[in-house]
Amino acid sequence: MRPEVLNPLFAGADSLKGVGPKLEKPLEKLGLSRLRDFAFHLPERFIDRRVVANLDEAAVGENVIVELTPTQYRQSRSGRGPFNVLASDAIGNVVSLTYFGRASYSAKKSLPLNEKRWVAGKLDQYGDMLQIVHPDHVSAEGGVAMGATREPVYALSEGLTQNRLQALIEQALDEAPELPEWIEPGQLDRKQWPAWRDALVLAHQGQHKAARDRLAYDELFASALALMLVKADNKRRKGVPLRGDGGLREKLRLPFELTGAQKRSIGEIEGDLAQGHPMLRLLQGDVGSGKTAVALHAMLVAVESGAQAAMLAPTEILARQHYDTLVEMARGTGIEIAVLTGRDKGKARESILMGLLDGSIDVIVGTHAIFQDSVAYRNLALVVIDEQHRFGVNQRLLLQQKARGTAHCLAMTATPIPRTLTLAQYGEMEVSKLDELPPGRQPIDTRVIANERLGDVVAGLRRHVGEGKQAYWVCPMVREHETEDIAAAEERFDTLRQALGENAVTLVHGQLPADVKDANMARFASGEVAVLVATTVIEVGVNVPNASLMVIEQAERFGLAQLHQLRGRVGRGAEKSVCLLLRGDTLSETGRERLALMRETQDGFRLAEEDLRLRGGGEILGTRQSGEQGFELACPEQISELLETAHDDARLLMDRDGGLTGSRGEAARIALYLFERDYGVQLLRGG
Repeated sequence: MRPEVLNPLFAGADSLKGVGPKLEKPLEKLGLSRLRDFAFHLPERFIDRRVVANLDEAAVGENVIVELTPTQYRQSRSGRGPFNVLASDAIGNVVSLTYFGRASYSAKKSLPLNEKRWVAGKLDQYGDMLQIVHPDHVSAEGGVAMGATREPVYALSEGLTQNRLQALIEQALDEAPELPEWIEPGQLDRKQWPAWRDALVLAHQGQHKAARDRLAYDELFASALALMLVKADNKRRKGVPLRGDGGLREKLRLPFELTGAQKRSIGEIEGDLAQGHPMLRLLQGDVGSGKTAVALHAMLVAVESGAQAAMLAPTEILARQHYDTLVEMARGTGIEIAVLTGRDKGKARESILMGLLDGSIDVIVGTHAIFQDSVAYRNLALVVIDEQHRFGVNQRLLLQQKARGTAHCLAMTATPIPRTLTLAQYGEMEVSKLDELPPGRQPIDTRVIANERLGDVVAGLRRHVGEGKQAYWVCPMVREHETEDIAAAEERFDTLRQALGENAVTLVHGQLPADVKDANMARFASGEVAVLVATTVIEVGVNVPNASLMVIEQAERFGLAQLHQLRGRVGRGAEKSVCLLLRGDTLSETGRERLALMRETQDGFRLAEEDLRLRGGGEILGTRQSGEQGFELACPEQISELLETAHDDARLLMDRDGGLTGSRGEAARIALYLFERDYGVQLLRGG
């Protein structure tokens, strides 16, 4: 049960006046199913309006509130054009109030001829005529009385209007209770932050930085506390110490020398595995830094100890690539490695399940199929999760529970993450970092080329393919955009097939059916086709050593982290690799700086820090993409500014009060429920 004080906020959307079956789908698209969701659906921006006595006082492009008198209705005889209401202001200026589509039906009712109305909207000009297209508000009340001059603008979906959504949000805010304070009063005073409920109301009323910061802090605090609860709970759990005798590791014959960072990380992992509580460690490694070799050492420790290990990958293709790599690396050790994905059926699947149950399989590699209810292990003791940001905490806990006790867990990510975001997303884990590349790995030649040289790039691609090599071509969109000139993968796929031949090019993007996408990726990985045209779905987990050319079209539209991950798809073989960043005609200062940094460095950790600095309100690199959501309220700037404070406060609460006792601890429980940190709530419930 959640604390009773929150019950009003967790009532369904249908408890709001005006919500019926027609609004069900539009609200669902926005994720607005409970009053809590409405309360946290903060405005994207605000419109500032000015009340004017007449239109002479207003400028074209300005949002105004003005009193007008409708004088004439106009519409084409066919009825297909816009519906215009001509209206005059107090001194005779005429403006056209223009409506399109169904909106015109209500215009006559809201704007009766020769009756004064206050109209709010953006003043534009069409030819010689002033106009306001689809006025935002029409009222018989006084100018200011019709609404605030600063008006919130919310994200919408089809079937919802700003007025309707704003009215629903106001109802939800009326139900928001006063909550006990989880922030120390002294800190509220120092930050000059309002109380929680006041902050929520103020955040909907204007660009109130203190209110927004207060809410962002609350969310970050709840997240930090939940992760600390997971970490503390993990330390209380009994784990099976894994020490091993070194026999299998001595037989390991890798074709390369381990780097200092790999040796250091292996030592940290071996130390964790030997403890009496389960390991919970994140292995961060840049593209090509050798995470798989480190993971194999950890799995061999488990097998030497008479236990089993499992490696979880986000996609079938990546799982099978890991399987092939591990089999090759472990050749000579004699361990039995298998792969299990959703594709495996019948006798093949039954054989794998039996091998896991009787212990004849030492290491299993697979997708989420390896932690389904039907899969049982003889003695699972180590779980390795690749591309951890694709999975949530709950999914990891589910796989760990397949062990007799609680399995040790090694999470890996090829996405370098800034320190602040590591705290935000992986605060429950200890961290090892692979910050060295193996010796002999060639740098990738990165060049920035103007989009007008597209023909030269295609000609170079033709020569590249003619030499038996492979290439990627990445576009920011799947298909052409109606209003913006954005490079589309489907269009580029067609043009490259014409240039190189129909059988030379394949296509992958997120909107393709999973089996088609996997088949096309497999054709490229096997060398059957020379060029893979794709969106950023190939950002992680594609390993094709023969691919030595990466073309990224309209590269200025990508963040630094994405560009770095995409570039990391090449440079995996002996061949010298090239990354071509095609830029558009106009570049912002930020876009120019991103591309310059890409040419300057291949240090993913430096690029990750720069990415956080440059992106501002953009997408955060490494946010959990499934399982647990990221942050609803906290933007990257607030994460950078407030996370360490929130983390320190959560740590103080854990150290001083045991986390959840005392008045602040009880309030902190409410924060966990309110911000839906499910893994923290699960522990509160004793799960």
